[in-house]
Amino acid sequence: MSRLFNNKSYTGKVLSFGELLLRFCPDVSGKWLDSKQLQVYIVGAELNVSNSLALWGLPVKYFTALPNNDLTIQIVKSLQNKGIDTSAIQYGGTRVGLYYLTENNDIKHNALVYDRANSAFAELKPGMIDWDKVLEGVSWLHFSAICPALNQNVADLCREVLEAASKKNITISVDMNYRAKLWQYGKSPLQVMPDLVKYCDLVMGNIWAAETMLGINVIPGIHESGLKSIYLKEALKTSQKVIEQFPKCKAVANTFRFDATNDIKYYTTLYIDKQLYNSGEYETGHVVDKVGSGDCFMAGLIYGFYNKYEVNEILEFATAAAFEKLFIKGDSTTKTVAEIKKAIK
Repeated sequence: MSRLFNNKSYTGKVLSFGELLLRFCPDVSGKWLDSKQLQVYIVGAELNVSNSLALWGLPVKYFTALPNNDLTIQIVKSLQNKGIDTSAIQYGGTRVGLYYLTENNDIKHNALVYDRANSAFAELKPGMIDWDKVLEGVSWLHFSAICPALNQNVADLCREVLEAASKKNITISVDMNYRAKLWQYGKSPLQVMPDLVKYCDLVMGNIWAAETMLGINVIPGIHESGLKSIYLKEALKTSQKVIEQFPKCKAVANTFRFDATNDIKYYTTLYIDKQLYNSGEYETGHVVDKVGSGDCFMAGLIYGFYNKYEVNEILEFATAAAFEKLFIKGDSTTKTVAEIKKAIK
């Protein structure tokens, strides 16, 4: 296990901070209009992480905001049935955020439509939350770049919880997932994210997210060669610059997923203790659902660090978990720890 994380004893809960959403999945042909049936999932990048960690036996807690109504009661009950501590959920506002994603597509396509304005979570503001109470019994805090993309108040709220967690010496991780459709309130990611990443111990994303959100440039024309060695070299350079710019950061993880229709090539890296580790390479020509793979990778990293796995074990477990998620319907994995370990290359 890395000496950088070895001084932490993780016995408390992993708190995920983010917006709970309902994902509706209309089929491409529009048959749902005639059948009057529409698939729906209870989702959210941070909730997906909680779902995985709860399945794998870690103590988890979830922070979000929901209106106080009968729909919410059903949603919260479903989370509790998975073993998630829902005591940090804030109640208020009038609606749950939604998004629509045409079946068999992913969030990179135009098939994605957000309906999140004025949701209970989007209406949160600094000064509303008792962070001492929320962070009680917490050893690890996780959030994603989706939260500060919503509006300035939520971005300020993110900083508020990160400051509170840092004072309590809680390990903090961030997934730098970039959603261009969400950054619509006059601020660019580069104006917001560096001020939040400075609190983080573990940064996950990819080299292009680091360019967009942290200003760490990727060499022009990197896709021209398509060489894995070039991508790994950029992962090393980006990771080194992240740690140089943000001294609190101890580890940087990058994912590489190359899609050609349903043909997927996937591998990852983890930079820690001044060394770059890269995973085995996974390929498939058949994908069930691309959504949530990155969240599963993030959960795998947290699971490995929490349980003090060796660095290469952490990376391989997280990578296999993310890859296996591609064959599972919905946003969260259903694979057990044993099944994931069996799938490691």
